[in-house]
Amino acid sequence: MTTMRQLVGEVLRARRLAQGLTLRDVSQKARVSLGYISEVERGQKEPSSELLAALAGALEVPLSKVLLDVSALLAIEEATDLASIASIAPSTGEVEASAA
Repeated sequence: MTTMRQLVGEVLRARRLAQGLTLRDVSQKARVSLGYISEVERGQKEPSSELLAALAGALEVPLSKVLLDVSALLAIEEATDLASIASIAPSTGEVEASAA
């Protein structure tokens, strides 16, 4: 399963790229080092609530929207995981072929 920090990073990167912003642009607006933002986007660093707020502000998106996006990705991951578990045949314990 993907970690929360990876999902947060995916959402932040997607938002930044959708706006055509570089890491440098966000770094300057958020007053956070470019390298640290890069690590957050790659899911290598766990961002604090203050850092998330600064990055959301730099991206001009409400923090609540960033968190909703993360929540939506997490829900998809969980549904996928549950579908994988459900595809195990209870009588044999073998995995059935799936369309995924």
